[in-house]
Amino acid sequence: MKIVGLMSGTSYDGVDVVAAEFTADGDTLRLRPLGHRELAYPDDLRAEIGALLPPAATTIEAVCRLDNRLGEAFAEAAAVGVELAGGAADAVVSPGQTVFHWVEDGRVRGTLQLGAPARVAARVGVPVLHDLRSADVAAGGQGAPLVPAFDALLLDPAASPRAPGGAAAGARAALNLGGIANLTVVAPGAPVLGYDVGPANALLDAAARRFLDRPCDVDGARAAAGRVHEALLARLLAEPYYAAPPPKSTGKELFHGGYLDAALAALGEPVAADDVLATLTELTARTVADACDRHRVTEVVAAGGGVRNPTLRARLAALGGGRWRLRTTDELGVPAQAKEAYAFALLGWLSWHGLPGAVPSVTGASRAAVLGSWAPAGPSAAAPRPPAPRRLVVAA
Repeated sequence: MKIVGLMSGTSYDGVDVVAAEFTADGDTLRLRPLGHRELAYPDDLRAEIGALLPPAATTIEAVCRLDNRLGEAFAEAAAVGVELAGGAADAVVSPGQTVFHWVEDGRVRGTLQLGAPARVAARVGVPVLHDLRSADVAAGGQGAPLVPAFDALLLDPAASPRAPGGAAAGARAALNLGGIANLTVVAPGAPVLGYDVGPANALLDAAARRFLDRPCDVDGARAAAGRVHEALLARLLAEPYYAAPPPKSTGKELFHGGYLDAALAALGEPVAADDVLATLTELTARTVADACDRHRVTEVVAAGGGVRNPTLRARLAALGGGRWRLRTTDELGVPAQAKEAYAFALLGWLSWHGLPGAVPSVTGASRAAVLGSWAPAGPSAAAPRPPAPRRLVVAA
């Protein structure tokens, strides 16, 4: 089965698109990557998304316009994905752009992703799976993160290398460094654990836009030139979210530009741009390393845009201190920049076959939910097609 997976994350810089072929072999699912592309959003679309995200106020008209414009962007990405699949695919997974994740007292009460899936289905002519988070939320879960289903299969302890002497491998972690850093921990004999650790690129990109008038600090160069401001770091680390136990999820509803502005204003003294970036890099590295140490992992397999930042990677490796090894998913055959899109393609395969894609031990849901809703591309080829009705009779 060939599935196209799309992903637009909290950094909202564009769409990652992949094509994957899945083949079931008993209880083993084989994934053959067929290719991936990164399609950047035009500047005006990025600005339109940013203008709608919290804490900004918006209108239902703006939401409607953005929903359909994103649908057009995702439709174009899906068409590229079908090309990567060799000109034909069975399904597309288009999770949409998250614009709000409604959290109250640690409980997720709702979530909203935009992206007009009917436009995607109309463009490529195959069923489109969308709204992947709502079923888990309805079951009492966080609706995020969803990638641990992929991580748990990829890092299956039974298939992991064994330590010298034949001892079972220790806990391994999958780390995604997108706008938000999220961690999946897979250990022999234990339930899969996964949650959002805190900001990865979210605050770094906000600082780059404010101080550098750029979308990001390329290669972490400016952060490398700065020094960690200890008072600012201490203030940021005091954020209650870090101390909250999982299951938990977060996003730009909390970690946005205004959040950074408030932290800087509370210091009562100016901080140089490079020092702000160095401090935010340290914040991400410190919170991720603390989480890895807490779960006593022996290996961290990283993916996401943050792996392109050598300054952040160097700090993570240093904080690992030999207790855990840092590598990327490229070494496992999954391109680090496209891992989440491949993960959503997997979720599409699971939903197509009526299998749950959310992991209750990760999200806190009461049951494992089959994820998403299908936008059909037309009548099902498997179902007999009756003649078009000409009249309706109401039976007594």
